[in-house]
Amino acid sequence: MDFQLSDDQRAIAEMAGSLFGDLCSDDRLRAFTSSGERWMPDLWAKCVETGLHALAIPEAAGGSGLGMTELMLVLEAQGRGLGMVPLWRHQLAAATLDRFGAAAHQPLVEQAATGEALLSLALDGLAGSTGVALEARPEGDGFALHGRVPALPLGMESAAALVPATTPDGLRLVLLRLDAEGLDKLPGVLTHGEGVAELHCRGVLLSAADVLPAAALAWLEPRAIAALAALQLGVSAEQVRRTVAYVSERVQFERPIGSFQAVQMSLADAHMDIEALRSTLWQLVYRLDADLPAGPEALATRYLACETGHRVGHRAQHVHGGIGVDLTYPIHRYLYWSRALGLALGGSAATLERLGDWLADNDTLGWKYDLAEHPTL
Repeated sequence: MDFQLSDDQRAIAEMAGSLFGDLCSDDRLRAFTSSGERWMPDLWAKCVETGLHALAIPEAAGGSGLGMTELMLVLEAQGRGLGMVPLWRHQLAAATLDRFGAAAHQPLVEQAATGEALLSLALDGLAGSTGVALEARPEGDGFALHGRVPALPLGMESAAALVPATTPDGLRLVLLRLDAEGLDKLPGVLTHGEGVAELHCRGVLLSAADVLPAAALAWLEPRAIAALAALQLGVSAEQVRRTVAYVSERVQFERPIGSFQAVQMSLADAHMDIEALRSTLWQLVYRLDADLPAGPEALATRYLACETGHRVGHRAQHVHGGIGVDLTYPIHRYLYWSRALGLALGGSAATLERLGDWLADNDTLGWKYDLAEHPTL
């Protein structure tokens, strides 16, 4: 395992950092909050112009054909800047369609690669307590889709989305075109400002090809976890950076509050949480790019992303004191984002339960436990 970035990867990280740094200033975020906009189309146009929107889309379909490592670097920069654009959902939906879809889906993938069509996806039901609320029932040569998607990101703006649905053969990803007959959409906005749509399907007709094979969901889910964790890493790292700057300037009892041991210990704990998430996330994307099994690594990353977002967010708010809840001060936006990402990941308790189930079914915990000196395992 090599955690050293290549020159090309460093260049991508620097370009993303510069883009989100320039276009996601505190003044721009304040203007976005007051504007009532559901996303940042001007920032998305820059992402399309620079090719960041298609990093993970295969070259044959018009994308860059890069891996999760490159996407992770861009998403960390997006998390630091709180850029409200659908970078990971758009390109992972396109990459999944290219890999597991039919020939009829290729025009949509190619339109996603050029930025002509916007794609979305929602996997929240896989980890949530309510489960998946969509059912694809066989009808004729295809399927009829019934049920709802509670909150599809940019569901009003996107052309199509990948969503999980129950079928006679188990859970499957289905391609839902968002202008289909029998589909009702109700717009909404999440706490951190992202536009969503509640979808109600009343017998929406799907072709047999629109129901992807089981391998598609198994391929997409760990990559979606890595993407959300990369955003959480960026959000949390920026929270700590801003908090360190604040405690270095805020004076109480004629001393900067950053000199108080309790404050130092709190931020040291936050730093350790962030670095634990970073190491786990990097291992996950390494395994995904190497086509290695990554089931438990994805669950561990999901758990740490939820826990890091919660702990770092609350420590940052606590250390800021009263100004932390002042809506004219920017730090509260990072707490909103960290909470939204934790919800999208499914929460730490549910993830820990899934990880415990995996451990109960797998009696080896790593290479050293497979050695002869551990015969009881």
